[in-house]
Amino acid sequence: MKFVQHPHMLHIDQHPVYAVLLAASLFGATAPLAKLLLATTGPVMLAGLLYLGCGAGLALYMVIRTMTVPAQYHSEAPLTRPDIPWICGAVIAGGVCGPILLMIGLSYIPAATASLLLNCELVMTAGIAFIFFHEQKGKNLIAAIILIVIAGILLSFDPEGIMVLSLGALAVIAACFFWGLDNNLTTQIAAKDPLMIVFIKGIGAGCISFCIALGIGESIPSLALICYALFLGFFGYGLSIVFFIYALRGIGAARSGSIFATAPVIGTIFSFMLFPEMPDILFIFSFLLMIAAIWLILSEHHLHPHTHNSVTHEHRHLHPEKHHIHHHENVESTNSQIDHTHPHIHEQITHDHSHTPDIHHRHRHEK
Repeated sequence: MKFVQHPHMLHIDQHPVYAVLLAASLFGATAPLAKLLLATTGPVMLAGLLYLGCGAGLALYMVIRTMTVPAQYHSEAPLTRPDIPWICGAVIAGGVCGPILLMIGLSYIPAATASLLLNCELVMTAGIAFIFFHEQKGKNLIAAIILIVIAGILLSFDPEGIMVLSLGALAVIAACFFWGLDNNLTTQIAAKDPLMIVFIKGIGAGCISFCIALGIGESIPSLALICYALFLGFFGYGLSIVFFIYALRGIGAARSGSIFATAPVIGTIFSFMLFPEMPDILFIFSFLLMIAAIWLILSEHHLHPHTHNSVTHEHRHLHPEKHHIHHHENVESTNSQIDHTHPHIHEQITHDHSHTPDIHHRHRHEK
């Protein structure tokens, strides 16, 4: 067997910050475009179509890729039986509960109030990651989260709005909890094939939301609007979530969620392009705060002696790399920069190097 590096492969998973910025850009640009569709279709129906577009678009892409690109150039670890609970939980939490609760909340409270409350998603994602999945946290990350939350509040602040803890507000906060849970559940399977993960999430959540929309009396829109929503869902949801999963591999849920929270700023910039107007001082200040927050995350330096327990798992990897020093039978070279996937064993080792909560460094921290 001989592995050859494909000259045109984009190793976006080796650059998690770029990946999550791409995800935020795609998702942020989707919001103002999707808002245009709400005038002619119901919100739950639109959510279902966007998710169906996410799943269907990725299915089409995978078929075309299989027909045109040799398999060794896009090898990824397949989903297995132990992954089923994680993927099912992500579909239910992030694809069904989150959107439906948000729609319930929007029916009781103004959109501006909901926008303020949606900043809770970052806090929920980070809180679940820290408390239940023991992701590392440091002063830089905590400061970055605070800056991003402040920036989000400033960006969506409505001085005429009235903030009360009503049923609608609680529904939006609950939606943020389920999206935070979705981010953390997806992190647990981020080493597996991201296209298949997002395909399952898109088709599963899309079908459920579509059926709910029909059940509550929302009508099926025109064919032209359906095609537009499917197309938008592929880019704004499908590719966005794929890039987000690549980021989860490298920097974990809390950091990925923090950078992804810049999506509203990106969406606002895109809105300025669609509907030309001058940004106000609050937007400029919010933008600068988010730039500062991203800088804080990028400047993190987390280093300490840590122990990797012996584990057998499968994911795409390269050689040489400090966590993948193993040999392959019938392979010409194990020291070239080549992508491949196979079950492999990590022996127990204790060492010391700078790291992030990637798929090899999700260990507990005493402090």
